[in-house]
Amino acid sequence: MTIQKNTEDNNGNLSHTKKPYSSDELYDDLAKLENMYPFIKRNIIGYSVLGKPIVEVMIGNGPKKIHMNGSFHANEWITTSIMMHWLHEYLELVSKNSSDKEQGMIALYKNTSLSFVPMVNPDGVDLVLNGIPDVTEYEAALLQMNDLSIDFSQWKANIRGIDLNNQYPVNWEIEKQRKIPKAPAPRDYPGDAPLTEPEAIALAELVEKANFDRVLAFHTQGEEIYWGYLRKEPEEAEHIVKEFEKLSGYKAVRDIDSHAGFRDWYVNKWRKPGFTIELGNGVNPLPFDQFDEIYKKSKGIFYSALYM
Repeated sequence: MTIQKNTEDNNGNLSHTKKPYSSDELYDDLAKLENMYPFIKRNIIGYSVLGKPIVEVMIGNGPKKIHMNGSFHANEWITTSIMMHWLHEYLELVSKNSSDKEQGMIALYKNTSLSFVPMVNPDGVDLVLNGIPDVTEYEAALLQMNDLSIDFSQWKANIRGIDLNNQYPVNWEIEKQRKIPKAPAPRDYPGDAPLTEPEAIALAELVEKANFDRVLAFHTQGEEIYWGYLRKEPEEAEHIVKEFEKLSGYKAVRDIDSHAGFRDWYVNKWRKPGFTIELGNGVNPLPFDQFDEIYKKSKGIFYSALYM
């Protein structure tokens, strides 16, 4: 495979990736990236409740398999923007260094298979950014769950009011019992059973098939990195998180009182390193003017996750 940038057709080139992303803008830019960098591959790993694709980008085919995802929670949509900026920069560096067979980005590319899912929850992100979708089936329920307000900026869940990061079969019953919402809600409701929602199922099926060596799930906020789960994490995880901590200034936190999350499930089932990275500080949704600071601090996490 030729590892180079397509310079023949500039009509579809990206102007920038520093912007808020709705699902449509994400799909458009991913298509442009594939046109610009034909050595990447787009896969649809599943569909949301409203039938929107959940897209994975695959970069490289090396032996080290790494997965990253963002926007599990709708009001954490800035994670998609940060991830897309990483992606575009990484692809540009790989294409520029394609003549170097031993060092730099091309060596990283050849040693790594990166699975990149920048928007797990497209329905929820679009609800936060654009308001109630043009689907009358959900309008009444959404307004009822949101206390009749048309301001959905605080919404975390998917379009059915299920928190996708409380959907995984690892002590799910604990979260079900103690979560305050006992019915679909803007946040925190884990559903009526594990893995009922198509978005959560898509990520679970991807992980089951791919045999990743580590996973990173990007959320906001708090500038913390969660890396342990009931002492099921391997020793390697501590070595990795110390590097993340050094490069970002974020605080590594081994134990938190939380279950049923994507990372919890991965660490518990596979005994491999899994990390939840809480980008930025403040109150969700983080203002977009934090983008530069978040990007500066977290960039080292992205690249060291590939190198280590």
